[in-house]
Amino acid sequence: MRKAQRTRIRGWRWRRNPLRRRSDVVEARIILATWAAAVVGGAAVGAVVAQAVDGALEHDRAGRMPVSAVMVRSAPSATRGVATGATYDRVRAEVRWTDTGGTVRTGETSVRAGTAAGTAVTVWTDGRGHLVSGPIGSAEAAARVGLTGAGAGLVDGLLVLAAGRTVRLRIERRATDAWAVEWARVGPQWGRRTS
Repeated sequence: MRKAQRTRIRGWRWRRNPLRRRSDVVEARIILATWAAAVVGGAAVGAVVAQAVDGALEHDRAGRMPVSAVMVRSAPSATRGVATGATYDRVRAEVRWTDTGGTVRTGETSVRAGTAAGTAVTVWTDGRGHLVSGPIGSAEAAARVGLTGAGAGLVDGLLVLAAGRTVRLRIERRATDAWAVEWARVGPQWGRRTS
């Protein structure tokens, strides 16, 4: 048994013909509006989210200050991961520094393995003088901004397309129900013989 081939005619909903229903025109307009809203809305949401993330990253970078610190004790030598076997050249060690208020503080930070006691190292602090990790680089910040904006735009576009598809399915269901009612009225007349 051969499978029937389906003929696809582009733009049939827009052409005038006696078989075109009102629901076909509404469905065509919904498709057009949905795609336009998905593209334009997705781009707008992506741009707004990217700008917000860029501002947050810039604020975070501005709040971190480099401070000169001194090693309290010698840092341990390089360690090897038990599971992976990789060698780690950065270890946690205790350092001492003076904050902007003149208070001497101590804390642990990541330093090169084997750094001797008394060696000067640069650490990063926040506005309250607490140790924090260094700011992210401009390349990583640009990648985060781009990926976050693109992801937000994509999600927004997909949500709009899903909403449009849901509306289209409801319209198709109503059109099918109307067709069934009409067929129930007209269908029995086809079986009669006319003379």
